[in-house]
Amino acid sequence: MNKLTQWIEWAEAHPKVWLDCIRMYLGLGLFIRGVFIITNTKAEFVQVLLERQQYPWVVMGFLLHYIALAHLVGGLMLTVGLLTRIAAWVQIPIVVGALFMHRGEGLMSGGQSLEFSALVLFLLTTFAVSGAGPVSVDNGMPKLRPAITP
Repeated sequence: MNKLTQWIEWAEAHPKVWLDCIRMYLGLGLFIRGVFIITNTKAEFVQVLLERQQYPWVVMGFLLHYIALAHLVGGLMLTVGLLTRIAAWVQIPIVVGALFMHRGEGLMSGGQSLEFSALVLFLLTTFAVSGAGPVSVDNGMPKLRPAITP
């Protein structure tokens, strides 16, 4: 019981570490989604995406490449905490697009894609504003400060 109390006290004294854990989990999830998009080009969700939209195939090809690259690179950057704000901002337009795609499903649907997309958007916005915490590459990098001229 004493160890549990010590652990709870440590956890309450280090709240940003828990945000880092959430950031790492979110980054890994986005990275895995990017791998899924790349390795499953014939997957059903890609076909449905192409059929729903009335864009030319060139536009859809560009969007799919952007989404896959943003999820792969941005997910890894979020996981390690490298340029966290930029990595989160790059993901936000993709997730907003996912929200618009799933808006017809409504809340509490079987697939829960709308709820999941909204949760990911909330987390990305949180990290776009707050940045990385103490367990990140950003934390170890020197801060850029503007030069002050007299």
